[in-house]
Amino acid sequence: MPSFSTTLVLIAVSVNYYCSLASSFLIPCTSNKCRSPFGVQFSSWSFVGDSHTTYPHQLRAVSSDNVPDMSNVGFVLLAGGTGSRMKANMPKQFLILRGKPVLHHSIDLFLEQLPAFLQSHGKGCPSKLILVMDPMYQPEYQHFINTYKGKMEFANPGKERQGSVENGLNALVSSSSDAEYVAVHDSARPLVSIKEVCDVIRDAKEVGAAVLGVPCKATIKESDDGVFVKRTIPRSRLWEVHTPQVIRIDTLYFGFREVEKNNWEVTDDVSIVELLGEPVKLTKGEYTNLKITTPEDMDVAEAILEDRHGKKLHEVAV
Repeated sequence: MPSFSTTLVLIAVSVNYYCSLASSFLIPCTSNKCRSPFGVQFSSWSFVGDSHTTYPHQLRAVSSDNVPDMSNVGFVLLAGGTGSRMKANMPKQFLILRGKPVLHHSIDLFLEQLPAFLQSHGKGCPSKLILVMDPMYQPEYQHFINTYKGKMEFANPGKERQGSVENGLNALVSSSSDAEYVAVHDSARPLVSIKEVCDVIRDAKEVGAAVLGVPCKATIKESDDGVFVKRTIPRSRLWEVHTPQVIRIDTLYFGFREVEKNNWEVTDDVSIVELLGEPVKLTKGEYTNLKITTPEDMDVAEAILEDRHGKKLHEVAV
């Protein structure tokens, strides 16, 4: 049973929820090759997307005029983390969230729900999805590569996030001549909405780079030693950034070279663009696009998905 504090978080998040596209149905896999080193059958979930079932928020919040063409956009999905803070026996992207692994929510979004949504608005679909994943797990996901032939490929992770992004970008460029922009997404954020994806890509195409984020709600204190407060940072100037982060590919490649040459320290993808002195647009996202980091985050994510799946279009008078 969730603690009292966790219950309060669940209530607070449910007030702010946004609806997403419909869920996919799951098809069991009977092959013995589906079993992972952890004893979990990752490949036992595959998608048959129901693209005709759409949540009302998606229809009301995204008009055809605001839906960008994504035929020159490629996605890099980062799934190489170890999830040490989850205190689980497997990486967090493989934990089960509402009936399927956390990672599958993003794969479903980018390869089923988003293309169906774009096609319904007469827009081009993303050119490619690159799944950055440890080679140890890639055989478990080969069936996705086979199912989405030409639309999905693997890349190996680097030692740090920047290396993983660069490997994913190289795989994208070598396999898709149409890609001019890259959208980098963390698989530990399985709740990003179609509206958020559309908004941040539209902003990136206008400016050159954009990142999803939300105004910071908490009061932030700065400390030099972790014991005494140095100062309070004005909250009005602070944003919590999410993913996807979308950048022109030529800008990001140039940034990688400059980071290496100048030994710059970067913490996320758009930080590279900032160091180049180029503008980065803050695209206001949703507080529900949380990053699963601790066991309590799984409880919150379950509650958000329960809310979303309980509000289908045919139940609402439009």
